[in-house]
Amino acid sequence: MITKPLPELPVSAVLPALSEALGHGNSAVLVAPPGAGKTTLVPLALLDASWLGAGKIVLLEPRRLAARAAARRMAQLLDEEPGATVGYAMRMENRTSAKTRILVVTEGVLARMILDDPELPGISAVIFDEFHERSLDGDFGLALALDVQGALRPDLRMLVMSATLDGARVARLLSGAPVIESEGRAFPVDIRYDERPAGTTIEDAMAKAIRAALADESGSVLAFLPGQREIERTAERLA
Repeated sequence: MITKPLPELPVSAVLPALSEALGHGNSAVLVAPPGAGKTTLVPLALLDASWLGAGKIVLLEPRRLAARAAARRMAQLLDEEPGATVGYAMRMENRTSAKTRILVVTEGVLARMILDDPELPGISAVIFDEFHERSLDGDFGLALALDVQGALRPDLRMLVMSATLDGARVARLLSGAPVIESEGRAFPVDIRYDERPAGTTIEDAMAKAIRAALADESGSVLAFLPGQREIERTAERLA
């Protein structure tokens, strides 16, 4: 049971509709833009659902980094550490316990769970997050889960969530499941161009651009870089 109020984010407005859809049926599709709160608020809200019983919610994330981050954020909202009510499991890393009710996994882990025991004992719901990041493993996991639901576990709830998705098309895969859409928060975007001089590394150029933005504007800066090394080097320069 959730004992503290959850943050008010755009997806909060559609939680009652989502709860009703999964209370009267076994599948639903949720379309919500980035930042709406679907990854962290939806699994926590479903903990209070009567159909969940003593079962777990499995949340599928397409990337290991996203799985860890989602589990840590949900645990933080509950004033806990990962491995209590919210845990995660991926190859060579497992933070779960007997208390775990929400299990965040990567695609390979879900496939192994189904292949090891197709009835998915102790699991009441499977949520596919960021489904627009289509991959062979993700589609395979959905196909396996649909097979389990259709042949062995009609009570198994399935929820597909995405930021950019043809909801009706995915709903047809889920036997005409209801599509629920959450309105996002739109902010004006001002695009500026800053040329990188020849011989200047991307880390130096990015650090300079970030300092300039922080000096000229209020608020926070979201910076995109090609990879982990560039991110770490930029952070070192800013530090």
